[in-house]
Amino acid sequence: MRAVIQRVSRAEVTVDGSPVGACGPGLLVLLGVATGDGPDDADRMAHKVSRLRIFENGDGKLDRSIVELGGEALVVSQFTLISDVTRGNRPGFSGAARPELARPVYERFCAALEAQGVHVETGEFGARMSIELVNDGPVTIVLG
Repeated sequence: MRAVIQRVSRAEVTVDGSPVGACGPGLLVLLGVATGDGPDDADRMAHKVSRLRIFENGDGKLDRSIVELGGEALVVSQFTLISDVTRGNRPGFSGAARPELARPVYERFCAALEAQGVHVETGEFGARMSIELVNDGPVTIVLG
């Protein structure tokens, strides 16, 4: 499992020009599920994301989590995060979990993040999506 976490002022995902999910101040989480990832991996990743101290405290230091901030998260599935480019220039995606296996893990991650106290919005699993965001900082963290 791999996640790209971006601290955002706002983010919105659309499918065919129609909004399907959005968040205000908080996190945009791009989540890739690899072959072999399961519910425990989703739970661990959600716990890590919810506790990342990437928001500023009163002194301007990165010392607060999204839970402490009361922020929101927009979680978008992105199998291309599990690409392999070790041979040539064309990415291979054989390490990415098949959609019927990836969807429950993605949904488990979203539910686990919500259980940590974060309001979660999502994209549309498997759809071609457009994401608009205002990266705050910028702060971008890669996990996994």
